[in-house]
Amino acid sequence: MTQTDTVLIVGAGPTGLTTACTLLQHGVDCRVIDRRNGPASEPKALILWSGALEVLRRIDVADSLEKRSLPLSGASYWSGGRRTGAVRFGALADTAFPRPLCVPQSVTEGVLYDRLLKLGGNVEWNTELAAVRVTGATASHVSVTLSVPGTDSPAPFSPRWLVGADGTRSTVRAAAGIAFEGSTYARDFLLGDGVFTGGLPEDEAQYHLTPEGVLVVVPLPGGGHRVFFDRDATGEVRPLSDEELQELLTARGPKGWKLESTWWRSTFRVHTKVAAKFREGSVLLAGDAAHCHSPAGGQGLNTGVQDGFNLGWKLAAVINGADPALLDSYEAERRPAALRALRNSDRQTRLWMLRRGPERVLRDTLLKVATATGALDRRIVPELAQLDPGLESSPAVPGELPRTGSHGGRRGRSAGLLRPGVRLPDTPWQPLHGTTSASLHEFLATGRHTLLVLHSAGGAGAGGPDSGEHIAAQAAELAARSTVRARTDVLLLTDRRPRGGPDASAPYARAVDIGRQLTALAAAGPLVVYVRPDGAVGAWSSHQDLTRLAAGVSVLGAAVESVA
Repeated sequence: MTQTDTVLIVGAGPTGLTTACTLLQHGVDCRVIDRRNGPASEPKALILWSGALEVLRRIDVADSLEKRSLPLSGASYWSGGRRTGAVRFGALADTAFPRPLCVPQSVTEGVLYDRLLKLGGNVEWNTELAAVRVTGATASHVSVTLSVPGTDSPAPFSPRWLVGADGTRSTVRAAAGIAFEGSTYARDFLLGDGVFTGGLPEDEAQYHLTPEGVLVVVPLPGGGHRVFFDRDATGEVRPLSDEELQELLTARGPKGWKLESTWWRSTFRVHTKVAAKFREGSVLLAGDAAHCHSPAGGQGLNTGVQDGFNLGWKLAAVINGADPALLDSYEAERRPAALRALRNSDRQTRLWMLRRGPERVLRDTLLKVATATGALDRRIVPELAQLDPGLESSPAVPGELPRTGSHGGRRGRSAGLLRPGVRLPDTPWQPLHGTTSASLHEFLATGRHTLLVLHSAGGAGAGGPDSGEHIAAQAAELAARSTVRARTDVLLLTDRRPRGGPDASAPYARAVDIGRQLTALAAAGPLVVYVRPDGAVGAWSSHQDLTRLAAGVSVLGAAVESVA
C-alpha cells in the first residue's frame, strides 16, 4: 500500500477539500476522488461564518475568500410589510472575522481546490466509488473499487482510512451500514440568483414572513441578489421560470421589486438528518454525508468545513503515531456540533413556516422584544457563528493535570481561561523572536499544534530553573520527541522583555504579552498549555508536570522521558 492510499477521501466539495488540505499541511498524503468532472460551478451555499472562516484561515485560504466576498452587516425580519426584528453582525469580539461573508460555494470550492494543488495534492475527477466492502469485527478493513474513465476492470484496493464526504446520498455511509436519521420538510424550496431592481438590500439579508410562505433576499458579491421561497410540496423538481419567480416576489416582497434576469435557478427539498454514527471502524463521515440541514442560517457548509479540519488534523496525528483512540473524539466533538447546528436551522425554518394568525402574532412580538433588548444579537449571532467549540466533555481534552507544590489555589482561579476544551482568548503581544505575529490568534492561524509557555517575570519562582527560558527549552525538547514534532510550535509568552535580548538560536519563539491577560495566570509559577490546532486548550499543567502533560495528551506521546 502506498502512503497516498492510506487515506481515501470520497467527495471534493468544501468538506472533502478541507480534510485533504489539512492532512497535507500536517504531512500526510491522501487520495481524493469525485464523480464530477471538476469543481462546482453552481453557487449553492452562500454564507461563511466566523468559526468556518477561522478554519479556512488555518489552511491559508481565508484571505482569498475575503477578497471575493461581500461582508453582511445584519439581517432583518419583516411581517405584514413592517420590520419586526433585526440582528446586527460585526459585533463579535475575539475573532478576526466579526461578521459573516457572502461567498458562493463555487468560489469556496475553487479556492480550496487551488490550495490543494499548491500543497501537492490532486483530485481524481470523473472517478466514482463503484463498490465498498467494510469487514472485520470492528469494521477495521475496507476494500474499494473505483470506476475510473478509460479503465475497464480497475483493481480493488484497501485504504487504511475511508472518509465519506460524498453528500446526503453518501455511498460510503450506506456501505458502512450507518443510519441517516431525521425527516424531510413537506415543502419545496425555490431560489433564483439574478439581477433585480426596486431597491433591494445591499448589505443585509432580509426575511419577509408571510402567511403564504417566506421570501429570503441576500445580496451577492459583485452585484445581484438571491431570492429564496418555500411552497407546498408538489413533487416537481424543475426550477421555476423567471416569470414564476416574479409572481412569488410580487406576492411576498415589497412593492416595486422586479426581476430583470437570472443566471441560476433551483428547486429542491430540504432534509434535517444526522448520521447515527460519524465513525464505524476505518470509515469516517463528514459534511453532508454526516448531517444535512435547512439552508436557514447557512449552517451546513460551515459545519462541514469544521468537520473536515477536525478530522484532518486528528487523522494526521494518528497516522504519524499518536494513539488511535484520538479518532474516537471526532464523533464525540463533531456530532454534538452538528446537532446544535441542525437545531438552530430547524428552529429558524419553523419560524418561517408559521401560518396561523395567533402563532404569527406571538412570533412577531417575540422578535420585536428580542430586538429591543439585544437578546437576538446576544444569542442568535454566536450560535450561527459556531466559534465556541464546546469540547469540555471530549475524550481528547484530558483536563487539568495533577498539581504540584503550592500552586493549587492559583490553578483553581485560572480555570476559566484555561478550561480544557475552551477556545483560547486572543491576546495582543509584541513579537521578540521566531514569529512576526502580533497576537495569539494570528500565531495559531497556522493550524499547528502549540506548546504555550506562560511566564510572569515577577511571579513566584521566576528565576533559575524556573525561568521562562529554561522552561521553554524543556517544552521544545518535549515537542521534539512528540509524535507530531514536525507540526508543533513552542512559544514563550512573558510579561516583560528579557534583559540582554533573547537567544536567537533557541528552538522556540518569544513574545511579550501586552494585554497580560494570559501571563497573569502564571503569577504563582510558570504554566505550559497544550493548544490544539483548532485553537482550543487541550490540557495544561505546571512546568513541573511536563511528563504528565505528555502522558495526558496523546499527540505528544505517552512514553516521553522526563524532561524536568
